[in-house]
Amino acid sequence: MSGHSKWSTIKRKKGALDAKRSKIFTKLIKEITVAVKEGGGPDPDGNPRLRLAIQASKAANMPKDNIERAIKKGEGGDAGDYTEVTYEGYAPHGVAVFVECLTDNINRTVQNLRTIFNKNNGSLGTNGSVDFLFDRKGVFVVKRDPEKPLNDEELMLELIDAGAEEIEFEEEYVTIYSAMEDFGALQKKVEALDLELENAELQRIPQTTVKVEDPDAVRSVLKLIDAMEDDDDVQKVYHNLELSDEVMAELES
Repeated sequence: MSGHSKWSTIKRKKGALDAKRSKIFTKLIKEITVAVKEGGGPDPDGNPRLRLAIQASKAANMPKDNIERAIKKGEGGDAGDYTEVTYEGYAPHGVAVFVECLTDNINRTVQNLRTIFNKNNGSLGTNGSVDFLFDRKGVFVVKRDPEKPLNDEELMLELIDAGAEEIEFEEEYVTIYSAMEDFGALQKKVEALDLELENAELQRIPQTTVKVEDPDAVRSVLKLIDAMEDDDDVQKVYHNLELSDEVMAELES
């Protein structure tokens, strides 16, 4: 589930991740092929969008052969006639939802999303209805290596110099946020520092959040988001749901 780590992280159980792995791979393959076709060719060094898609695929443990096949598919012009579209709306309890899609049939996509909203007590809005609630940010997740301990203070200075706006230091990870226009420069800095990059992507970060305390109400919101993520045309789903530690604990129990 996409969103700001401080507000919306839910620890997914391994079984749930495994069940969705094939669908995740399908979405990543689609992104790679379109990145090759639209983003500037099969060389990731000269194609930032492809480089990002490959990093995301490696983070999802996609086999190298799958990545290479997807690149060749895009290079051969067999990437399909995909259109990038976005949709906006509200889940139950006033939670804003922003959906990014890659589709070869816009009519099918909008009908599917409208059905998902309606079946889950949400509402599909017009373009711009929730976009203003999100900022487009670069988000980098660096995994700490016990054998190569980081000097957090020195790292922070290096990253700020490269365009980092906010840095979260945790026991196992360092999460870095940047303005969208600084994404490329910060990506190069992370690579130059030889950090173990677990994930790097442009996300839509909520400016404000909606706090939902009742576990059943939270489940109703997550049911809609899960249904969105299961749709083959949907690439990413963002929201502004805020979860307390108590609610998260109950959901995971």
